[in-house]
Amino acid sequence: MDDNECLAERFEEHRSHLRAVAHRMMGSLAEADDAVQDTWLRLSRAGSEDVDNLGGWLTTVVARVCLNKLRSRKVRREEALGVHLPDPVLSPEGAVQPEEEALLADSVGLALLVVLDTLGPAERLAFVLHDVFELPFEDIARMVDRSPEAARQLASRARRRIKGAGIVAPDPDLRRQREVVDAFFRAARAGDFEALVGLLDPDAVRRVDFGARHPALSVVTRGAAEVARSALRAAPLDAEIHPVLVNGAAGAVVTLHARPFAVMGFSVVEGRIVEIDVIADPERVGRIAAAVLTSE
Repeated sequence: MDDNECLAERFEEHRSHLRAVAHRMMGSLAEADDAVQDTWLRLSRAGSEDVDNLGGWLTTVVARVCLNKLRSRKVRREEALGVHLPDPVLSPEGAVQPEEEALLADSVGLALLVVLDTLGPAERLAFVLHDVFELPFEDIARMVDRSPEAARQLASRARRRIKGAGIVAPDPDLRRQREVVDAFFRAARAGDFEALVGLLDPDAVRRVDFGARHPALSVVTRGAAEVARSALRAAPLDAEIHPVLVNGAAGAVVTLHARPFAVMGFSVVEGRIVEIDVIADPERVGRIAAAVLTSE
């Protein structure tokens, strides 16, 4: 085995961790993979001869790559985009794959990624690296060109924003989650408004992301009655529902005429649906859902 093959093998040992860091930083699986690839290119050019802690070095590099990408995104993202949902991790029910475990570990699900997407780049980096991956503030400070105390304040501000968002952990019983989600789809297909309202928390929220090409369709609906009405309007009678896990919770891929139409994530708390997140951007849906649909 030559030196480059040895270096590639050592890098692969850290890939799952690096992808988990990048996914929480970017909220996009494709951008996370790009950041990991950029990190490999930097390692392959620099070599590891002068690196004492390869895992720490790689984490620092991928975090800085993501920070630059986030700053660039913040400048270029169109204000008209409206609702934007991060990429969830999809798994067949009962079959979270080993490579997905790092992506889902320590996660409160899609709701946390939604809030992370509202943070500034430096706040997001400080929170993700310290609160999720337990890096010391001394290391984080060097990445954002600030003092350790300033890095601590960044993470503290992020923590307050996340706490203020009122994220509630979903029911731990996946079977119970699935029963509620299945009942929701039955009621929507039957046009049963009262049944839908009964399945929803009074303060339920439904977010729909149709992508940058259709910003007017990307909306947030609040309140059980309004969410039920929007669900009834959006329910195609000939849709096929494919149960999947969305960030480890009960969800679904919806197909129309065998083509992916939407990815739906649900947050079920105490037997009622608190949040529904719908990604309906055709390009993203096809990419995100490809693995679970081909595995059926």
